[in-house]
Amino acid sequence: MTQQLTAVVPAAGVGSRMAADRPKQYLSIAGKTILEHTIDRLLSHPSIQHVVIAISPSDPYFADLPLGQDPRITVVDGGAERADSVFAGLAQVPSDSWVLVHDAARPCLRHDDLQNLISAAMQSECGAILAAPVRDTMKRGNGSQGIASTVDRSDLWHALTPQMFKAGELREALQTALREGATVTDEASALEHCGKTPRLVKGRADNIKVTQPEDLALAEFYLQLLVKEQA
Repeated sequence: MTQQLTAVVPAAGVGSRMAADRPKQYLSIAGKTILEHTIDRLLSHPSIQHVVIAISPSDPYFADLPLGQDPRITVVDGGAERADSVFAGLAQVPSDSWVLVHDAARPCLRHDDLQNLISAAMQSECGAILAAPVRDTMKRGNGSQGIASTVDRSDLWHALTPQMFKAGELREALQTALREGATVTDEASALEHCGKTPRLVKGRADNIKVTQPEDLALAEFYLQLLVKEQA
């Protein structure tokens, strides 16, 4: 029996680093917005039955997309910070259910990575995240554009998404971490602050997050590969 899961996609950010005329999730690649590609990658997997998208209350772009007519999608008001949008999405998910949180600007997610994450999370005590081992030599700066040291990369990973946890446990961890002033850069960091140890699931490095203008061409290339492989 296929496990039925919900994904939460925080999509209320403005993406200022893109220096575009609209939030990056609404930029177009291959005839569709990045957000549409991202949601398609989730909903085309048999385990993802429902997606909750958190958008800005003043968002003028989402209403023009066909996503709003899909009965598998729920739209909620997001907030100023990522955690606010994730909270809003979690309100639509029963506390004892598994939930996946995925970046709106990661449109190149592979189904085999997604399946590996789902399998690993369900066998874990507190969830799992997709991550890619660091391959480049890592340097620590000295604060003035100089090198302070070379960092051992043997246990360093790039955190990716989706990240998968029980909805209630994630909600409580986010509340605790924010209340105690912890830096919450992704969902796993909130669990870590509470003493939990989510599992690392090796994912593909082409699961990129579109952040800089040069990422658009790379994302389009990876999406073209996906289409060819599925043909």
